[in-house]
Amino acid sequence: MASMSWLKEAIDYGVIGLLLVLSILVVAVVLERIVFFARVRPEAYTSSKVLELELSKRLVVVASVASNAPYIGLLGTVLGIMLTFSSMDLSAGADPGKIMVGLALALKATAAGLVVALVAVVAYNALLRRAKVLMLRWEIAREAGPAPAAVGAASHG
Repeated sequence: MASMSWLKEAIDYGVIGLLLVLSILVVAVVLERIVFFARVRPEAYTSSKVLELELSKRLVVVASVASNAPYIGLLGTVLGIMLTFSSMDLSAGADPGKIMVGLALALKATAAGLVVALVAVVAYNALLRRAKVLMLRWEIAREAGPAPAAVGAASHG
């Protein structure tokens, strides 16, 4: 039973810690993208491809966290259930207290994985939408041609 104490630490510090680090990473990328989107001037770009590359930079990090966080939580669930089974003393019967500790760890890892994934999915979709809006504004400005003030100035000269 003492040999499985590492499993509780692996769940608490390994799985939950990894999910915490990933959530901090997502927040950092989201904040960086929000600042970039606020400062970017699409009209300064001559190529839609270059603009699209700049707008979609680092979004893969958010998408990867969104798609993988549930699996990391699932890993914590499996480890928590393994801890539960290992804490059962088959010769003397199962101690409900030990079973509850393992199940609580399993549920905590699952919940943490889902929370991180949900936040990352919402953030990814919001950032992707903002990037698409900026791209469409660039395309509309290109289709419209020069601004009316520029046209008026050209005809008077």
